[in-house]
Amino acid sequence: VIACVGETPEQRESGDTELVLKIQVEAIAFAAGEHERLVIAYEPIWAIGTGTSATPELAEEAHGFIKGLLDRPVLYGGSVKPENAAELLSQPSIDGALVGGASLEPDSFAAICRAASTS
Repeated sequence: VIACVGETPEQRESGDTELVLKIQVEAIAFAAGEHERLVIAYEPIWAIGTGTSATPELAEEAHGFIKGLLDRPVLYGGSVKPENAAELLSQPSIDGALVGGASLEPDSFAAICRAASTS
């Protein structure tokens, strides 16, 4: 089970990212219970399909916060592409990637897979 969490641009700009993530993660934890196959994906709404990705530092901060709430693997999703995959996946709290549009292009997806295997 992969459950996605993330904030809107307005929530991010107003400094409410952690509050929004806390509410979402707690709701998922309540609904899923101790589901051993639960994986969380941090996918900021402002990054979905926009070509704009969170910086590695911002993604790491969000992942660390989520892991402090729930001891589950946390993937990053939100415009993952070959150009940013290695840097994102090298962050200590990022456990993998939830790849969207880039997975439709074989060369792009292969490059992301290579980045994941070396991170």
